[in-house]
Amino acid sequence: MYISVVGASSCGEEIAAVAHELGREIASRGHILICGGLAGVMEAVCRGAKEAGGITVGILPDIDRSRANPWLTISIPTDIGHARNTLVALSGDALIAVSGGYGTLSEISFGLKLGKPVIGLHSWRPDPEGREDARVIEAAAPREAVDLAEKLTGSASGGKASRPY
Repeated sequence: MYISVVGASSCGEEIAAVAHELGREIASRGHILICGGLAGVMEAVCRGAKEAGGITVGILPDIDRSRANPWLTISIPTDIGHARNTLVALSGDALIAVSGGYGTLSEISFGLKLGKPVIGLHSWRPDPEGREDARVIEAAAPREAVDLAEKLTGSASGGKASRPY
């Protein structure tokens, strides 16, 4: 399964630790991590995934790779700025939002609009008009976030690495 992780390009130590643990959890289950490829939450989640032997893909806002975080396996320069948030949301089978600012909110919104499961860890909880089918499901910890992503997509790995590529 491909999991898009969205979050701000700067964060404190507590959120970085959550993102790092999330990356390790995603990779240990054999899933591929998609993100915006920059610093902050994106760098922390990629570092965790790479340390656990995972694959990380960064969809970059710039034309070159100069701002890409060093933990990416694959970096895709787009030169489309914030519009790349749509691609990050579209590329995952599920989205996990970790904290975040307005860019994260846009990715959450795109994920909901595209009908993707969106899980939040200390993040935004938009619930437009109270619709049950358009909401962010809150997780208390990284393990629970990945459990929810697997459950909601029907992609449980059962603890075995399943590389869907």
